[in-house]
Amino acid sequence: MSKFPTVLKRLVLGRPFRSDRLSHTLLPKRIALPIFASDALSSVAYAPEEIFLTLSVAGLSGYAFAPWIGVAVALVMLVVVASYRQNVHAYPSGGGDYEVAGTNLGGRFGLTVASALLVDYVLTVAVSTSSGVANIGSALPWVAEHKVLTALVIVCVLTALNLRGVRESGKAFAIPTYGFIIGILGMVLWGLFEVVRGTEMKAASAGFELHAEHSLTGFAFAFLILRSFSSGAAALTGVEAISNGVPAFRKPKSKNAATTLLLMGVLAVTMLIGIITLAIVTGVKFAENPAAQLSGTPAGYQQKTIVAQIAEAVFQHFPPAFYYVSFSTGIILLLAANTAFNGFPVLGSILAQDRYLPRQLHTRGDRLAFSNGILFLAAFALVLIFAFDAEVSKLIQLYIVGVFVSFTISQAGMIRHWNRLLAKEKDPVARRRMRRSQTVNAIGLTMTGTVLVIVLITKFLLGAWIAIAAMVAIYVLMTAIRKHYDRVAEELKEDPDTKPVLPSRNHAIVLVSKLHRPTLRALSYAKAMRPDVLEAVTVNVDDADTRRLTAEWDAHNFKVPLKVVESPYREITKPVLDYVKRVRGANPRDVVTVFIPEYVVGRWWEQLLHNQSALRLKGRLLFEKGVIVASVPWQLASSVKAVARDRRARPAAGDVRRGFSPSGKRPDAAVPAKPAGRGATTEKPE
Repeated sequence: MSKFPTVLKRLVLGRPFRSDRLSHTLLPKRIALPIFASDALSSVAYAPEEIFLTLSVAGLSGYAFAPWIGVAVALVMLVVVASYRQNVHAYPSGGGDYEVAGTNLGGRFGLTVASALLVDYVLTVAVSTSSGVANIGSALPWVAEHKVLTALVIVCVLTALNLRGVRESGKAFAIPTYGFIIGILGMVLWGLFEVVRGTEMKAASAGFELHAEHSLTGFAFAFLILRSFSSGAAALTGVEAISNGVPAFRKPKSKNAATTLLLMGVLAVTMLIGIITLAIVTGVKFAENPAAQLSGTPAGYQQKTIVAQIAEAVFQHFPPAFYYVSFSTGIILLLAANTAFNGFPVLGSILAQDRYLPRQLHTRGDRLAFSNGILFLAAFALVLIFAFDAEVSKLIQLYIVGVFVSFTISQAGMIRHWNRLLAKEKDPVARRRMRRSQTVNAIGLTMTGTVLVIVLITKFLLGAWIAIAAMVAIYVLMTAIRKHYDRVAEELKEDPDTKPVLPSRNHAIVLVSKLHRPTLRALSYAKAMRPDVLEAVTVNVDDADTRRLTAEWDAHNFKVPLKVVESPYREITKPVLDYVKRVRGANPRDVVTVFIPEYVVGRWWEQLLHNQSALRLKGRLLFEKGVIVASVPWQLASSVKAVARDRRARPAAGDVRRGFSPSGKRPDAAVPAKPAGRGATTEKPE
């Protein structure tokens, strides 16, 4: 076969890793942080935007509530981080919320959490990539004009990087993640320092007038505040990723994971509050509909992201810092999708092990990553980006439903977990420790449950129903897959009361189209099996060809009879299938073995020119009970050349001992074999 696919695969992925190298792929905390926390850290770049964008509907007066909403989001984040620190210690196997819910609340709750997380991971890739493209587009207009294409290309690049392995992708993403942290913290600290010095910092949009779209009072205004809070709660996405990735940490796994989780929470809260504070100080105007809500804008005005506007104001006398912040923010938002690329495959592997997803998701690829899960995630994310035009404001409405469903159910599961342990524990010190942990989870349950209700109320009609519908569909699909696997397992289970019944006879059929060397080999192989009945069968689709074949067959004096099956409609598959059924019907306890000569080719396009009838026949015969299909390969010259090329490129161990020359041929192969004549061919089954 052509070596191009293999060469391309090695170029993209690198050389495969042995299974015993799995321990070398475990992560220290400094690399685990950019891998598992990039989503939560990067979400502070677009969560403030969503707060201000939602409040802009009420005009400038709505902005007064932005700091309080930011504090509320930060408080919820700290509580969730503290709660998940309990999770990683109690359940370090990597199942995360799925394992917590399934173990303590039952399988249905576990599947609900799993479906929510799978949807959330796909949306993480779509939202993070789209937001990153929007940030880079603030500095590069071409990117803004071709954001869908740019986002699709970036997802493909991220997929290739992750297919190379967790550790390799972590090294590639560590520098941009730390660069983003330094850039945002540097901007916040320098901006606050300038405020203390009394330096005037004004964003480019500070001089614009922001008009309210609607006059909101009473219940409508309260609803807007809640909707703004639910949008800002997007900052919590990705917090659960570390609890799903505990097995990837170095020992002590739980301790390292908990430390990374705490560091992530502190950094995210600091940056979130800092960005909202600077947005108020610099007078940023960020509208949901800039053309209608902003007046005083220049012709062709394009609204930049909040981070870009703040960076431009803070570093007004040092433009390189502005470009650094803009690009580092855009890059980290793109790389934030890496959190999902590590969480989705691991969760998919656990679900596949529990027989809720196809088993192909359970196995690791060449680089010890769950390659099939990575490819599944990338495919779904590409569809979402294309369907929603890479618009963050459209995708964000679908986003946080799933994550807060998993948060809430997980906290309820942890409370049940502590109750079970408290029922057995007698040591007062241990009981006090468990009570403290249970209190943390109870507070987490209250807060995440409240946020979930707010999100469902405020975002259901804006698109959250799509995420809910996707969760329901995945839940039903996983349930159906589990039922299928259970049904197959039950069907294949050995019955101790039933002994296997041996077939009474083996009726062998060799399919013949022409009397050539592949046919002779199939006849020889069939005879070597020593069947009780051996016959050759050909289908008459052309009278002249059939008469020629029967004449040649008689001339060779084969002891194997050749039967001609008529085909008035020139079909091949159905006549053969009908003949096999008649043989089976006449002797139901017989097993019928059908030998099909098949060409082995060395180029992909040659496969299109050969073996098509054989493939159709095999596909139909495999459904017949009591029928065994045996393919008898015949290697064409192109396949021999392909093997020779492969041996020249990388000789196999023992080639010289077995007599292969560097050309891939045996020394005795240089002498051409004597042409096979009548009664002298080595392939003749006599």
